[in-house]
Amino acid sequence: MTAPDTAPDTAPDTAPAPGDGRADLLVVGGDVVTMAPGREVVTGATIAVAAGRVAAIGPADELRARFPGAPELDARECVVIPGLVNAHQHTTADPLVRSMIPDDIASEEAIFGWIVPLHDQVTGDDDELSATLTAAESLLRGVTTILEPGTVAHPLRVAAGLASAGIRARVGRWGWDVPGVAHALPAAESLALQEETVRALASGGTVTGWVTLVGHDLAGDELFVGAAELAERLDVGLTWHVSPSAADARAYAERAGTRPVLHFRRLGVLGPRLLLGHAVWLDDAELDAVVETGTAVASCPGAYLRLGQGYGRAGRHGELVRRGGRVALGCDSHNAGDVPDLLGAARLLAALERDRDEAPVLRADQVFALATIDGAEAVGLGHLVGSIEVGKAADLVVLDTRDLSWTPRGDLATHLVWGAPTHTVRDVLVDGKVVVRDRGLTTVDTGALRREAAERSAALLRRAGLDVPHRWPSIPAAAYSRRSS
Repeated sequence: MTAPDTAPDTAPDTAPAPGDGRADLLVVGGDVVTMAPGREVVTGATIAVAAGRVAAIGPADELRARFPGAPELDARECVVIPGLVNAHQHTTADPLVRSMIPDDIASEEAIFGWIVPLHDQVTGDDDELSATLTAAESLLRGVTTILEPGTVAHPLRVAAGLASAGIRARVGRWGWDVPGVAHALPAAESLALQEETVRALASGGTVTGWVTLVGHDLAGDELFVGAAELAERLDVGLTWHVSPSAADARAYAERAGTRPVLHFRRLGVLGPRLLLGHAVWLDDAELDAVVETGTAVASCPGAYLRLGQGYGRAGRHGELVRRGGRVALGCDSHNAGDVPDLLGAARLLAALERDRDEAPVLRADQVFALATIDGAEAVGLGHLVGSIEVGKAADLVVLDTRDLSWTPRGDLATHLVWGAPTHTVRDVLVDGKVVVRDRGLTTVDTGALRREAAERSAALLRRAGLDVPHRWPSIPAAAYSRRSS
């Protein structure tokens, strides 16, 4: 299969920047971390936003004259960064069981003892709510783009939930064809559903479709090759999971006589269109194949630590970055990473790589790039998001540096990665629309969202027959008072 030079994205959110004379908003007076090729930080800058794009960057007086009457968002004493790109974030079922899955069980038990039974019982209403909840929390943490790497049964409901919160997203329907596994379908049927989902989400907006497989050892060669051909024909990206632990390498050794990534190369499915989720346990030859073919990798360090999958022993994502590989960051799911905090993921990856005591180290500026422009390029959106440049989408995050965590302000790259400033997100724009203002969502009633999530969580657990273990006993105040007297 011949892959394009860069991963594609042909969604209708690539309109050119408007000309002079009109602007929907001026973001005034912030220090703008552009993540443009020169990595300039433009101090005291104003950003003009028009028709969802960055129309100009410059002094406030100049842009006020150029765009008279435009409303303003005061960003003085703030740092403005590009919206963060989460390249691997599941949004279905798991958000309704946040921090309920025990943390002392193996990853296989977490998946097959908890997640699979939950997905067996999840409804479309559950999935749409879960996606809305994940998108809402992501936006409040400065994440403006999510790649949802596969939902089992209700991708269009997931897309609706993400769109209602106002986030940018790429969504697909999970596919696998191994007989005897729940929800498996023959390759042809799985691919037909993939195509149906991508076409249904091709009509417009910031939420569009991708081709998504489970991967691991749950897809046969016909499905892998068919998915790659389908993605090329529809001109979209595709993603699947592989080797977060050593299990996939063992399975492919038995199944194909070689390691997973080498088998994918033999099938001709590697290339810039493909984003591999995880790819932690790679040997030298696999790492070479990833670099040589321009295949991208989504690194989810929080998940590998939460599930004890051995990144410290086997992970080579820092080496991949140093070799010029295409790497993005992700937060995985609420049974793994637990929270869609991409700056938190950046900090974890920086810490894991720093602990290797290898030279050269993976610097903070390099890791922040993975969360922004490099991550955007890895998911085929580098032409649109990941940096603040004229003509690109106005996906902007305003960080309030009056918070004590910014006092005093250090080197910006170091502060953004090591200073853990996610809680200082004040305002967020996606495609030029203000979706977070003064730390509150403008798109979602969070009170109603909390109430519905609590109700649906309890109902889903009942249907799945799962009881949440609690480490500490809960005692009503009156009983505790009688016991203590």
